[in-house]
Amino acid sequence: MIKKFLALFIGITIIIIFIFGGEGCAVIVPPTGGAKDTLPPVVVRVHPENKTLHFKDNKITFNFDEYVELNDAFKNLLISPVPKIFPEVQRKLKTVSIKLKDTLQPNTTYVFNFKDAIKDVNEGNAIKNLLYVVSTGNFIDSMELSGNVKLAKTAKPDSTLIVMLHTNLDDSAVVKEKPKYVAKLDSSGTFLFRYLAPGKYRLYALRDESGAYMYTSKELLFAFADSPVVISSIPPNPILLYAYNEEEKKPEGQTPEPDKKEKRLKYKTNQESNKQDLLEPYIMTFESPLKVFDSSNIVLADTANKKMDGYKISLDSTRTILTMNMKWIENTPYNLLLAKEFASDSLDRQLLKADTLKFTSKAFKEYGKVKIDFKTLDLSKNPVLLIVQGDKVKNAYPRIKREFELQFYPPGDYDLQILYDRNKNNKWDPVFSLKNISNPNLLYRLIEN
Repeated sequence: MIKKFLALFIGITIIIIFIFGGEGCAVIVPPTGGAKDTLPPVVVRVHPENKTLHFKDNKITFNFDEYVELNDAFKNLLISPVPKIFPEVQRKLKTVSIKLKDTLQPNTTYVFNFKDAIKDVNEGNAIKNLLYVVSTGNFIDSMELSGNVKLAKTAKPDSTLIVMLHTNLDDSAVVKEKPKYVAKLDSSGTFLFRYLAPGKYRLYALRDESGAYMYTSKELLFAFADSPVVISSIPPNPILLYAYNEEEKKPEGQTPEPDKKEKRLKYKTNQESNKQDLLEPYIMTFESPLKVFDSSNIVLADTANKKMDGYKISLDSTRTILTMNMKWIENTPYNLLLAKEFASDSLDRQLLKADTLKFTSKAFKEYGKVKIDFKTLDLSKNPVLLIVQGDKVKNAYPRIKREFELQFYPPGDYDLQILYDRNKNNKWDPVFSLKNISNPNLLYRLIEN
């Protein structure tokens, strides 16, 4: 099991605005109408009042200082505890009203969080995180819980995820029933629950596009705390969760539907502009599995078509991916000679004639150097350095010393992460596994049914 230890991301954004001016002909422009409105609407009255005790109404009305719009209330209005039936939310001129459809629980604090749901009509200035809090009892709960959610493979945030607290501590609750409290993530992946009742909770995060607030598929991004969270007068430390999914795997040999009228063997390579990356093998990906393949009819040669030494060709188990490993010489032209009969696919398609693919390896000057000194790295925990770009792990380097250096590496923006390889398998594993749940098979059975 690999535990995430460090995620480093450095981003620099530079905005340069050039304004050219000078003498010349007069330009007539229409009047601007004054300064642009950049202020969000302001609540001038709400009935019943915010933080009302012994709340019994079934309708809440907000009045604003200007005309407002309502932006997808079902998605952007979060209500805790989560109602069984979502209320009716309406907007008219300067008023937004909420008509409750549920019977409220006794002695319970309710929080209505509008997030970005309300904005002004003219400029679209949204009110950020407008909270309305009432209690059906004689006091308002005041406990809090904060934390952060990252994607397990990249350590980046994903603000589309929601975070949930369940009072039902059973493993199956996350697939059978709605949670008591919900919160959204900000752009940094941070969440904050406010006005919580004290108690013991299960904490989960997931991507919930349907609004069901339940874990309904193994393909959903999902995270959970491996032990219950206790909420009391002493706030717990912020909790860090890592979200992952049980990735959907295609059956071996499954490829895109081929064009049965096409007679020529279809494939693509991993090169861009006929340039070969010095750090990567040469890869050909075929549209359909190969029925016949003869590696002796593929020759890597120089520009005089003289065969070169040192390369190795292999075909994967799906028979769709051909890989040629070679210690490439920098800034060198190559010819790949393909005999007509080197391969035919499951539709009996092959090359119409012998072909020569020409490409050139990249030069050293097209790469950058990397040198890192990890001053406090704990080598006893089998650290692995991951280099991540976008949502893909580009390279993984197990570390046996604190200094790390690459003589050349493709320029670009990368995330650097240090992971602890607890099971010493030199590959990424989910930080949290459903094996940590006492009965993961029950979860899967409930999902599949």
